[in-house]
Amino acid sequence: MRFPPSFLEELRARLPVSEVVRARVALKKAGREWKGLSPFNTEKTPSFFVNDQKQAWFDFSSGKNGSIFDFVMLTEGVSFREAVERLAAQAGLPLPQSSPEEEKREARRKTLYEVVELAAQFFEESLQSRTGARARGYLADRGLLPETIARFRLGYAPAERFALKEFLGAKKIPVEDMVEAGLLIAGDDIPVPFDRFRERAMFPIHDFKGRIVGFGGRALGDVEPKYLNSPETPLFHKGWLLYNGAPARQATQKDHPLVVVEGYMDAIAMVAAGFEATVAPLGTALTEDQIGLLWRMAPEPILCFDGDKAGTRAAFRAVDHALPLLAPGKSLRFATLPEGQDPDDLIRSAGADAMNEVLGKARPLAEMLWIRETAEARLDTPERRAALEQRLGELLRAIQDETVRRYYREDFQARLGRLFAPASSAPAPYRPPYAPRGALRGPNRRLPEPRAGLSPRSSQFAQRSVTHRGQAGIPAREALILLPLINHPWLLGEHAEELAALDFRSPDAEALRRALLDAMAADAAEDFATLQAHLASTGASELQARMERAISHRSDWTARADAAPEDVQAFWHQIASLHRRKRTLSKELKEAERALGADPTEANFARLKDVQERITVLDGTEALIEGFGASSGRPARSM
Repeated sequence: MRFPPSFLEELRARLPVSEVVRARVALKKAGREWKGLSPFNTEKTPSFFVNDQKQAWFDFSSGKNGSIFDFVMLTEGVSFREAVERLAAQAGLPLPQSSPEEEKREARRKTLYEVVELAAQFFEESLQSRTGARARGYLADRGLLPETIARFRLGYAPAERFALKEFLGAKKIPVEDMVEAGLLIAGDDIPVPFDRFRERAMFPIHDFKGRIVGFGGRALGDVEPKYLNSPETPLFHKGWLLYNGAPARQATQKDHPLVVVEGYMDAIAMVAAGFEATVAPLGTALTEDQIGLLWRMAPEPILCFDGDKAGTRAAFRAVDHALPLLAPGKSLRFATLPEGQDPDDLIRSAGADAMNEVLGKARPLAEMLWIRETAEARLDTPERRAALEQRLGELLRAIQDETVRRYYREDFQARLGRLFAPASSAPAPYRPPYAPRGALRGPNRRLPEPRAGLSPRSSQFAQRSVTHRGQAGIPAREALILLPLINHPWLLGEHAEELAALDFRSPDAEALRRALLDAMAADAAEDFATLQAHLASTGASELQARMERAISHRSDWTARADAAPEDVQAFWHQIASLHRRKRTLSKELKEAERALGADPTEANFARLKDVQERITVLDGTEALIEGFGASSGRPARSM
């Protein structure tokens, strides 16, 4: 039996070489490859290598190499047909039926490649013609240079209903082939088939062999849908393709980071800016099959979706799709763009360096999942905390790989331990509703003094370093936010934007905050010594000394230079969150007092009392943060 090339290609796409080889060879990660002992010779030093991106394996001890089919044939002593049958069973693919009809369909596929190639040439020529002026203007407005347009073979579909049909007809292409290739719209209720793409900028879509298999069209007029893709055809299977997939796969072999963006224009802008290993799904959410394609190119692709609510939703959907598929060494990272911007906007406004900075701060999948489940969660009662723990447990059960699932459980148990740490001795802190961006900013904002009616702090709390007033009137909480950033500059690199959004009541703390941000802007925060030199040169060393005197209490070790990075990270997150919550509750308190003064109803009185109680709880939490910093660990929670 002769297997169709398309069937063999799909087998290769579904089965990474490492997955097939691992059944007989114990593999360990070695850079971008896997290595193990030769299955053909006895050896002590690994000389057998697997490269999923190249879809190949190499055995230097014996000189053998090949594909997944070769490996099964050589290690199991079977014929090519038997190897294909075993691999098809492993991939869950039914074997194609050998018949004249199947051979005819395979021949038709070859013909259809020629048809879509002719269509691409027509669109290219139309773009450069007189009728393509509007499309050229659109592409120029998007900042695309002629060489970029030529590189991606962009084109224009004229507005006429039969322009492409007549062009292909002149080339002796049957109408049936045009319909089967997805170029014409036809049906029982359509007397005369007509062009699918009209008055659109055209983006050819290639398979992983570099052949054009379909198109995406962007409307130039007031037409719906704005973006239109080819329909499913013998060549075009949307879920198994990625825009710019073939060139991106080659770029990953040169160690370019693999980046996933939302749209064609974003991918083109990224490539033009030097991010050559950039791909995009074809107008829909990233599918599980496409995630598998990404992992064949790189172990941890970066998803860089638009900085708006839709982009956030797309990222969270990708988390859900990826969870069941996670495997050792295979995951996703997520880069967050500035609000309201897409990659094209950012590159055009701030350049490639700004995009590099965004990609450099990409978060792991586990952190994105944690953010999604906790960002807006109210955890002020035991029942709500239990609900969060239960919800996380249910999500993690979706991970099919037992080892990955176990490590996720351990990671989330540690996160829950840090999040719920204050609950061991006091009620859990209330998380206020989402405050609009910028609501907490401004150098003139001041946290009010405790109001009448609040429970007084105990003398023990007053002696705690987190709550007592430091030297020269510097609140210790503000010192505890700033000093870890100085002693651990990597922390400043990760949280510079968050620091910029904070405001302080102490003029000294505010001045040191600005000095740290200036150091980041001047690239003077790469390490402790460089940052110290910069602070000394700007006269900020005395500010640092005042901060240190403000937290002279012995238990504030988490702000010191010798504290473990994981402890510093967790502690800083806690203290910065506490600072923001204190500011937010202060605002709520003022609003509640104003409302009660204007309308002294029972409801407004209850609202004021509720805010006061939450501030009391937060005051207790503030004192207990020190206990978190001094603790070496928390009891694990089961999920």
